[in-house]
Amino acid sequence: MTDRQGYRRALRERLPRAQERIATAAARSGRDAGAVRIVAVTKGHPHGVVEAALAEGLRDLGENRVEELAEKSPRFEGRGVRWHVIGHVQRRKAGGAARMAALVHSVDSVRLAAKLSRLGEAAGRRIPALVQVNTSGEAAKGGFPEGQALDGIATVAALGGLRVLGLMTMAPFTTDGRMLHDTFRRTRLLLEAAAGIDGLAGRELSMGMSNDFEIAIEEGSTMVRLGTTLFGERPG
Repeated sequence: MTDRQGYRRALRERLPRAQERIATAAARSGRDAGAVRIVAVTKGHPHGVVEAALAEGLRDLGENRVEELAEKSPRFEGRGVRWHVIGHVQRRKAGGAARMAALVHSVDSVRLAAKLSRLGEAAGRRIPALVQVNTSGEAAKGGFPEGQALDGIATVAALGGLRVLGLMTMAPFTTDGRMLHDTFRRTRLLLEAAAGIDGLAGRELSMGMSNDFEIAIEEGSTMVRLGTTLFGERPG
């Protein structure tokens, strides 16, 4: 499936189901579904997926790679898209993320944060960002380790060219519900512990993807990053 109409047909079926699952998960934790935003992950799909997303009212779109964002975003200028950079950002590509993204989810080091901050200050703006934390303890995952996260958040939040709106994490790819709950809960507790940090300007929690978003919502996620759930598998 690569054409716009094909994506739109799929999304018309899949989006209401995803919204229902979000509402049910939110209700289980006594929350309003309106407090959870969908970031529709368009990475790896052709431009037709963006057209379909816009046609169905989705405006928050996520890309992993700055290069792919740079290729897609000019085609949709003026269409109200809020692009989210959700993957690791190499410092040499930070300029693209700073220029094109409405929100950078993956500020995973002080060095990257400092680079983005310098770019923001040079442009006379504060770049909206989330601090990525590693609450799963997996070596392969990026982000500030849990034991160093509060210091990291404070350091990043103090930078003049960033506007830190909250935290992001990635859970292990597992069906173990207890492990997923624990990872997301730890991230929420970190955000609560960071509440008094100067410069922390928001309470966003970017947690949950297609395989685990309901658990993430139960643990307080305000943004879920959904690709396969909405669009199916990426074309080979």
